Amino acid sequence: MDGMTALALGMVLTIAALWVLRQYAQFPSQKASEYADNLPLIDLKAHLDGKLACDGMIFGPTGRVTSRFRAIMNTTWDGPKGVMDEHFIYDDGSTQDRQWRLTVADDGSVRAEADDVIGAGRGRMAGNAFGMRYRIRLPEKSGGHVLDAVDWMYLQEDGTILNRSQFTKFGVKVAELFATIRPIEPTSEKTDA
Repeated sequence: MDGMTALALGMVLTIAALWVLRQYAQFPSQKASEYADNLPLIDLKAHLDGKLACDGMIFGPTGRVTSRFRAIMNTTWDGPKGVMDEHFIYDDGSTQDRQWRLTVADDGSVRAEADDVIGAGRGRMAGNAFGMRYRIRLPEKSGGHVLDAVDWMYLQEDGTILNRSQFTKFGVKVAELFATIRPIEPTSEKTDA
């Protein structure tokens, strides 16, 4: 075998090994069914309802924090259909708004649409987890790139949701997000008796 053939074969085997690793052994390979026995049971209509606070950070491709954010989310439901309005405030002072239009089916599957999502996101709830995949277009000021997203939420005993997302372009991870989502407790107003 000559040097060029060996190099080409090595490249093909490396690409194949990376593809197998990504498909079967890394974060994006999770399936909702793997969490079916985990408690507490997540129900988006119950756990993503009303006003929510979200605090998180975004990691760049090297794993370093590139941005931090706080978001206020407000979700309303009409049967299986929900609307979640998100208002993000980033550590550099910039803001971003998104509105998700959600449809939850009886079998736990979820369809999610937003103006910056290409087509519709598809997801599934099982046990304490909700996983979804979608394609998202970044704002023009961030390059306008279209990224593939894998988004997972894990419900904790106290009602907090841990959210982890990975974003890839051409199969290469370009960003990761980690956030907590929790209900905003209504302030109790004192009444004069």
